[in-house]
Amino acid sequence: STLLASSAESGVYKRQGALTPLGTVAVTPSPSFLVRHPARPVLYAVNELPEGKVSAFRVGPDGDLTPIGVRGTGGAEPCHLAVTSDGGHLVVANYGGGSVAVFPLDPEGVPGERTDLVAHSGHGPDPQRQEKAHCHMVSPAPDAGPLFAVDLGTDSVYRYDLDAASGRLVPRAPRVRTAAGAGPRHLTRHPDGRRCWLVGELDATVTAYELTGGGALHQRGRVDASARAGHVQPSEIAVGADGRFLYVGNRGIGTLSVFAVAGELPELVAEVETGGEWPRHFALTGEHLYVADERADMVRVFRVDANTGIPEPVGEPVAVSSPTCVRP
Repeated sequence: STLLASSAESGVYKRQGALTPLGTVAVTPSPSFLVRHPARPVLYAVNELPEGKVSAFRVGPDGDLTPIGVRGTGGAEPCHLAVTSDGGHLVVANYGGGSVAVFPLDPEGVPGERTDLVAHSGHGPDPQRQEKAHCHMVSPAPDAGPLFAVDLGTDSVYRYDLDAASGRLVPRAPRVRTAAGAGPRHLTRHPDGRRCWLVGELDATVTAYELTGGGALHQRGRVDASARAGHVQPSEIAVGADGRFLYVGNRGIGTLSVFAVAGELPELVAEVETGGEWPRHFALTGEHLYVADERADMVRVFRVDANTGIPEPVGEPVAVSSPTCVRP
């Protein structure tokens, strides 16, 4: 299989197997985040620019990319995107614009004209990072539940229903407020559909929520993202496929935290060094975990122990210039 990695320096690279470098497969400006279509061989990349764009590519059998469409996101610096579970819409988070954009996808996965753009408003206590809304992630429900939009600038998770016919977002009130100054970045949902966890980039915490059948979020408590000293700036958060362990990437100290999630609150069971200091993103697939370390210019492979959930490094890191996202 082919692993695709985006670089802050305008490229998408492909790697295979034990990460043999296969070269650049697409040149596109600032593709800081990637996502694959759930059913079609299509890859989407944000172009994190002052006038944001999203680029779509057909993925060939060998991992080569062919451009099939570019759309403006209606806001500055898009940093995250996701495809709805039915494959019908692409949703984009504009970080600089503090907004959420929606695009219909045709049967081949090509994005059409934008059908909605919803802007958040407000600010948080951190004058440098929370001077206004900064939408950092969009998380469509795997079923009929609401879409979540995580906003770092307003310490909020906004909930929306996406009308499939019109491609419009219908807000659900009220928004979910995090602790002041948390700076929520990403969230991950448990496979059981009843729990999710939110990582705070600014206060370096993980907040546990119960997800009700009606789409409400009930906070269960918070834990530190890392047990290490130093400046910790968490990045990605994800649950393993079997639902037993939760993983958090910690920038600044270069670790992956591993939490057991059998109880009400995540319990830290290990903290593994990634070999760099700035793990911007990671991806779990099968027994492997791939880490993109933006400042160490590398992607590193780990094998995850099925019993303990703890990742162990495999082989040598692979050189990728300023990697920001990895997609198996």
